[in-house]
Amino acid sequence: MKKGFKMVALAAATTMLFACNGGEMAGFKTTDNGLYYKFEKQNKDGQQVQEGDVLVGEMTVRFDTMELFSTKGEATRIAQAAPSFNGGLYEGLIMMHVGDIATFAIEADSLAKYVQPNQMPQGYEPGKGMKIFYEINLQDIVTKEDLAAEQANFMQEVQKRQAEEPEEIAAYVKENGITAKPNADGVYIIVKKKGTGAKVATGKEVSVNYTGRLLDGTMFDTSVEGDARSGEIYNKDRKYEPMTYVVGRDRLIPGWEQGVMGQPAGTVLQLVIPSAQAYGPRGAGNMIPPYSPLVFDIEIVSVK
Repeated sequence: MKKGFKMVALAAATTMLFACNGGEMAGFKTTDNGLYYKFEKQNKDGQQVQEGDVLVGEMTVRFDTMELFSTKGEATRIAQAAPSFNGGLYEGLIMMHVGDIATFAIEADSLAKYVQPNQMPQGYEPGKGMKIFYEINLQDIVTKEDLAAEQANFMQEVQKRQAEEPEEIAAYVKENGITAKPNADGVYIIVKKKGTGAKVATGKEVSVNYTGRLLDGTMFDTSVEGDARSGEIYNKDRKYEPMTYVVGRDRLIPGWEQGVMGQPAGTVLQLVIPSAQAYGPRGAGNMIPPYSPLVFDIEIVSVK
């Protein structure tokens, strides 16, 4: 049983994927509920999918011959076998065994009954027999029991992180010679250079350069190209420039807002922010785990 694959959000994919009828359906069989299916390869000796299991493999979703979504070439958690509407994909998933390659097609009209009209893609016409095609190469299964064990291990790790966070912050403060005292919410505000410009206040437009790191030095975001390159998070499609926001309108994490409030333009400061004033028990994306204290280096470029 393989672990560590990323999960693909089928719900997002299915709201935009359509196909036409006619010759496309040659060779397909149909279940009593109206799901179309065709197996290119069957391995009935392989492990069979059960309700609640997660399928691992490759999936392509297409409109006629137009590929709209694909995980080809990457072993990915592609779907969870959970009941849906009659004629939905679930009925096909639980037919599958590890080693199978199959294509399933569902009626777009059936999906349309369960989503908002604006979630249906442009070009969808009710009653035209449009279909969504899923081509699946099933390589492995994560059982519901394995998923429960993963969740239990994850929760243990989260609880451990929560318990250790105060010690981690204290160690960071000591190792970096920080003498500033934390505010009432535990945020350390270390002013490295005091500016002389207009002060940050509610309603003001503020431009800042910033770099964010975890306590171990792992960089997760920056507006500075040089930092992005040195931190190995450079994105050629991103424009690196000061971030501009309006205080009180464009909400940032509480620790950030506390740290910059009242600071004049030209100020350079560092913030050490406990997770309770950042992203808390949820974390953020793949870069910021739950209960992660953060360090931000900030330059307040302008205040208007």
